[in-house]
Parts: sequence; C-alpha cells; structure tokens
Amino acid sequence: MRIWPRVIDGVGVLRGIEANIKNQQGEIDCSGPMLDALDLIVAGFHEPVYAPRDKAHHTEAMIATMASGLVHIISHPGNPKFPVDIRAIAEAAAHYDVALEINNSSFTHSRPGSEPNCRAIAEAVRDAGGRLAFGSDSHTAFTLGDFEHCLHITREVDFPQDRVLNVTPRRLLDFLEQRTGKHIAEFADF
Repeated sequence: MRIWPRVIDGVGVLRGIEANIKNQQGEIDCSGPMLDALDLIVAGFHEPVYAPRDKAHHTEAMIATMASGLVHIISHPGNPKFPVDIRAIAEAAAHYDVALEINNSSFTHSRPGSEPNCRAIAEAVRDAGGRLAFGSDSHTAFTLGDFEHCLHITREVDFPQDRVLNVTPRRLLDFLEQRTGKHIAEFADF
C-alpha cells in the first residue's frame, strides 16, 4: 500500500478496507500488520462469511465489532437479510464512536427492502447522538459519490448534517485522526 501516492490529481487516497464481521464475538477478517497499515476500517455482514441468523445474533455481533475499537464504520446495517435491534446498535455506535452507514445502493439494487430500515437507523442514530456515513457502494465509476437516496433519507428525518462523517474530507479526516491518533501529513490542505 505504501507505493500508492496519498494524493492523485488532487484527490486524497485513504487506505481502507470493508472487512467482514466473522462471528458473534465481533472479529473481523483483517488483523496484524495489514490492519495497522490502514486508515479507514469499515466492517459489515457479508454472505457467505457470516450466514444470516436472527436479530439477536446479528445485533450481538455488530455491537461486539463496534466494541472492539478496530472499526470506524459499520457498512449497510439496514440490510434486511441481517435484521438488527436498531435502537441498540444506534446507541452502541454513539457510545463507541462508530458511524453507521446509509448505503445508497441499498435503495436501488443491492439490498431490496432496506429503505425502512435505513430511515429507522437515521432516526435512531439522530436520537442517540451518533454519526452516520454515506456510502455509494457503486462498484462502478458511473455512480461513485452518488448519495441521492442517502441525502433524501437524512433530510426526511431531519438528521443533523454536521454528524454525517463524509460530507467534507476534513470532517472525515478529523474523525479518523481523533479515533486513531494518526495524522496524515499529505492531507493537511484538505
């Protein structure tokens, strides 16, 4: 990862991963030197690494992942294949200072049925005093940075935009520095 420049054509490049939550103990499938080299750790449930079970198991695993201190963002927690206790995960996210992602592709093709869960997550995180992160999950350049549905949901529930991590580069960088203690000198002007 050290060979990739930190800034390419004026765009800052974070070193990150979307890891898998592996089990109920909240372990993720990234550790050691690899984990230490990363700036941003996102984790979530993905089949077949973690097969869908029931709400209690999913909630316990997600909260344990947040409690580990290794993860900055939980990806697509509104996935209806992995139901969770929304209030419990929102309160845990606020307590452990982990953002919950509102994933734009969940509203279109990736995870049908996510919209009511994402709305409830935005409301619960708002009420718990936590943070959200927007994700395009585009997998293609055509929808990279498309947060139309995320913005709609957060406006609909009157979510404070100052608690959305990646509305500005500086907000996300400040959050990561506060969480990790790592300062990325090349991003000083962002």
